[in-house]
Amino acid sequence: MNESHIEGLSSIASSFAPKETMDRLEAELRAKGLTVFARIDHAAGAAEAGLTLRPTELVIFGNARGGTPLMQASQTAGIDLPLKALVWQDAAGKTWVSYNEPSWIAQRHSLGIRAKIVDNLTAALNTMSRKAANLQ
Repeated sequence: MNESHIEGLSSIASSFAPKETMDRLEAELRAKGLTVFARIDHAAGAAEAGLTLRPTELVIFGNARGGTPLMQASQTAGIDLPLKALVWQDAAGKTWVSYNEPSWIAQRHSLGIRAKIVDNLTAALNTMSRKAANLQ
């Protein structure tokens, strides 16, 4: 299966290298008032274990105002919140930004009653990811 066609996952090609893409994405998240809880460098973790992995970094972010209503509707949504985005490099050297589609999270947890919040999250994630990838 091609990574760009995984159900519930959006992947956007970036014009930048992985580190620059992640730095740009983090700046976009912070500029939109979101809290960045962590950046996890999977490639660094692999190297510490004596393994190799192409650049792969995860950012965990969100805010209580956006996530709490979803968890109020179904507390199991907390397994998918806060939101995450993965910046990674494929075998051809192309950089990607991938994230779970909010509509997939809503479907997974039967959150249809929160459609406006899901639509807003979808638009925001798409805009921030495209800006970080320089695809405005």
